[in-house]
Amino acid sequence: MPEKKSPAKGKSASGGKKEEEVGKVNHFFNNISVAIIKAGKAIAKGDELHFKGATSDFTQKVESMQVEKKEIEKAKKGNEFGMKVDDRVREGDTVFRAK
Repeated sequence: MPEKKSPAKGKSASGGKKEEEVGKVNHFFNNISVAIIKAGKAIAKGDELHFKGATSDFTQKVESMQVEKKEIEKAKKGNEFGMKVDDRVREGDTVFRAK
């Protein structure tokens, strides 16, 4: 019987859309549902992000980004920013940008 192959790195298991890793979740504030994300690549308002971890797996559009309670339009590589998320994420979850 042929062996099942796992999806290629950067490919979604659900079929086809390539995803680019753009960051990691550093912290999650449960009481206000805000994730602190360290950008590995530039992330901007309007980007569609996919949060993936051991128990997290959802996609949402970036509608608001903040640093020190100030609204920003874009985070550069290495920046940390806060973002309200629709579901619980955990430290270490990977953040992808859907292409």
